[in-house]
Amino acid sequence: MRLLVLGGTRFVGRALVEQAAALGHQVTTFNRGRTGQDVPGVEAVRGDRENAADLHALVTGREWDWVVDTSGYVPRVVGNAARLLSGRAGAYIFLSTVSVYPEWPAEPVDEASETYECSPDTPGTAEGEANWTAAQYGAYKVGCEHAVQEAFEGQVALLRPGVILGPLENVGRLTWWLTRIARGGRVLAPGDARKPIQPIDIRDLTAFTLSCLENGITGTFNITAPKDHATFGGLLNACQAVTGSDAELTWVSDEFLIEQKVRQWTEIPLWRTPLGTWTVDSAKATAAGLACRPIEETVRDTCAWLSESGGPLAYGRQAHHGLSPERERELLELWDHR
Repeated sequence: MRLLVLGGTRFVGRALVEQAAALGHQVTTFNRGRTGQDVPGVEAVRGDRENAADLHALVTGREWDWVVDTSGYVPRVVGNAARLLSGRAGAYIFLSTVSVYPEWPAEPVDEASETYECSPDTPGTAEGEANWTAAQYGAYKVGCEHAVQEAFEGQVALLRPGVILGPLENVGRLTWWLTRIARGGRVLAPGDARKPIQPIDIRDLTAFTLSCLENGITGTFNITAPKDHATFGGLLNACQAVTGSDAELTWVSDEFLIEQKVRQWTEIPLWRTPLGTWTVDSAKATAAGLACRPIEETVRDTCAWLSESGGPLAYGRQAHHGLSPERERELLELWDHR
């Protein structure tokens, strides 16, 4: 199968290209070459999707069976590329996000839940994407979805992942927890150890994406692990096991952390109290073939990748994640005094 990946050098894009190439697909990537190395054995075309001349150079003399867009953030930019690719590819997969739902994370959501409103012609640039608010990020992704659906004359699949973990992760969530627990000592563990979580392993996301390609699956899908797939305690225990750490987990209540104005989701990665955070309905994707590996496997393989690679590529969101040692000690001391 001939596959064009818009992006393809970091995180989801790179994992997808590596997996597609390993399966024997003929892969072309289109990117600026600024955020990572090309996957060996693929055709790498340099260019900026915000530049019309670069897009025209990409499509000249080339056709594909599928396009997978892993790096689309600005509606007008995504639409311009989709219009040009329409007629040169049979189908289009757009990697969106569960953040398209304004009710999330306050309330549970499924594919029928209301999304933000955003014009498919909304202009802008993706340079500052790592610092966008969640609402701006989600709204722009909605505009991108509309842009693809309006511009592309062919089959379209919209994939809306929740939290993505695993090897190549560059956001700084699981990687922060592994590094912190490996350091040992008392570790502030947030909330209830039994709290269900439903992150998706990057390799399960890319496997489902390729299954959509190979089987002609289109439509809109939330992509998360099932609601009973794992717990926060299971995640942190797995981090202890793979690092061989003597860390002592001290579970601190949600109410205390809220009182202390700890930033949810970032200052303590993956900790968030609203009801809908880990109640995203992905039954539709499961019925279409999405399979999720155990969280212990995700943690083990991420730890191995960290040891072998030296860590993720630089990315703006990394700086947003994690308690400082001083802040953690302060919170634990306050907790002890209670």
